Amino acid sequence: MAVTTEASTHPVLREPAWLRWILIAACVALLAVIVLLPLVVVAVEALRAGWGTYLTAIVDADTRSAIKLTLFVAVISVAANGVFGLAAAWAITKFRFRGKRLLLTLIDLPFSVSPVVSGLVFVLLFGAQGWFGSWLREHDIHIVFATPGIVLATIFVTFPFVARELIPLMQQQGPDQEEAASSLGAGGWTVFRRVTLPNIRWALLYGLLLCSARAMGEFGAVSVVSGHIRGLTNTLPLQVEILYNEYSYAAAFAVATLLVMLALLTLALKLWLESRHADALARRRGRH
Repeated sequence: MAVTTEASTHPVLREPAWLRWILIAACVALLAVIVLLPLVVVAVEALRAGWGTYLTAIVDADTRSAIKLTLFVAVISVAANGVFGLAAAWAITKFRFRGKRLLLTLIDLPFSVSPVVSGLVFVLLFGAQGWFGSWLREHDIHIVFATPGIVLATIFVTFPFVARELIPLMQQQGPDQEEAASSLGAGGWTVFRRVTLPNIRWALLYGLLLCSARAMGEFGAVSVVSGHIRGLTNTLPLQVEILYNEYSYAAAFAVATLLVMLALLTLALKLWLESRHADALARRRGRH
């Protein structure tokens, strides 16, 4: 006796070949104009004045300082958001408590607030005329127009990434495996290290990767709190802006290529993580 399903009773929809080619061509053209063409322009303009000018701009003291500050801020932001993302995801998915929806809303807040506004908030809090400005001056503590302000602003705009990668996955997995491990006598740290972390490691790494990419490329919030002090509070995006405003176009595009290289490296790592995650899922389904 033949078994029919709902899917088999309806014909498969097949769009005309010409429509498929139009859609593909439109996507390729859009990507070429919006993504590939700007990258080509950056590379061409960076090398327009020759390799000597390019290397001079890269090894300039202000550029080296901007590179160090950018990487430092990215490392601190990724570490802080990694800890926060794990804690928030664990609390939201493993416990029931009042205010869970409010916590989820606050996690998403940086997605809806302009980075410039978030930077301005830190200026109003820790600036010379801010709420804590007088106390900070009395204790000779510098936050705004210094590295701590840049770190705080970057952490604020990047902290949803890790949590938002972990929460859906941990909700889907549920607490069954952790509860089973606990019933067998495993302690909290052992449960986290041997059960929870292996199940979320690829999502965690992906969230950390997104966080680092945003941290290295952040401009709006950092621009407000940095003060644009050359050699001290300029990150790579701010260094590009300063050079461009000074009509040092070749140097500006040369420094911009560093950000492009970081972006391409991030994309390569993203593709690698996605492939490893897909392989892990395939092996897990094979075992079941």
